[in-house]
Amino acid sequence: MAIGSGLGAQLGIAAETTYGTFVAPAKFIEFTKESLALKKTTAQSAGIAAGRLLALSSRRVVTRREVSGSLDLEVTNKGMGLLLQALMGTTVTPVQQAATDGYLQTHTLASVAGKSLTIQKGVPLTTGTVVDKTFVGCKVISGEFACGVGEMLTGTFEIDGKDCDESQTLAAASYAPMSPFHFGQMAVKTGTFGAEAALDGIRKVSVKIERPQDVERFYANQASLKREPIENDQVKITGNLETDYVATTLDDLHTSDAGTSLVWEFVGTEIDTGVSETFRITLPAVKLDEGPPVVDGFGVVKPTFNFVGLYDGTNQPTIEYISTDATL
Repeated sequence: MAIGSGLGAQLGIAAETTYGTFVAPAKFIEFTKESLALKKTTAQSAGIAAGRLLALSSRRVVTRREVSGSLDLEVTNKGMGLLLQALMGTTVTPVQQAATDGYLQTHTLASVAGKSLTIQKGVPLTTGTVVDKTFVGCKVISGEFACGVGEMLTGTFEIDGKDCDESQTLAAASYAPMSPFHFGQMAVKTGTFGAEAALDGIRKVSVKIERPQDVERFYANQASLKREPIENDQVKITGNLETDYVATTLDDLHTSDAGTSLVWEFVGTEIDTGVSETFRITLPAVKLDEGPPVVDGFGVVKPTFNFVGLYDGTNQPTIEYISTDATL
């Protein structure tokens, strides 16, 4: 029996071969909170019958079912591959680094067609019995990462799903030893793509990657369930850089509207000689929308520069992840 509170909860995840078809989870992720839930649309008959004062329970119908919600977690040195693949779109096979235990995942921005997940949630009753909530056809609609002074690197993933299946067997959770990336490991670089240099004065960074999709594909012959969402707009990449005003580098980019490559990375414990746990977002072209410095008191000037990620015509945004995970 589990603990009869959130302490006994679990979250398992698996990549689906076919959208909306259950795959038993073999990987379990640690999370800080989640809001995944079944959403149902109902219709109630309004037929008039002599003397009937209340609508009939038997005349209420469920006309559509879907899933929505989010996952909040700390970005760790293991187990992130499936979520990153579902966000970025590229089918990734981890590449062993030389003869070490380190494996590089390169998640390059691509179409997310065919990238769906089964997410199985275990919710404890107060008795300690854990109730299965299995969500199939889960598409990642957006992913946002953030880290500031004294903080861990966090991620929030917005999810759209096809259905909630409560007939599955709850998988037994197991967790590999892992640790979170954090501010003490953080570096920020800007400049020409491939030759970026360290940027001073950065206190906090956030990056959001949105994958707009048509999530309203409800048709006849689908038993009130949706077809796989289809991308229906360009990817949107936004973020901000909270700074102390130690130099005019970002201020000048804002004024000129010039582009720069942005590298945001975390380098952790060395796995083997020359290979370290790494989480790295590379945006080959960003432009600053707002954030020129203003003086609002006696303290250090602290501008926050908001940016948008764009295509430089050659290089796609990537998330690189080095861990000991030999598979996603």
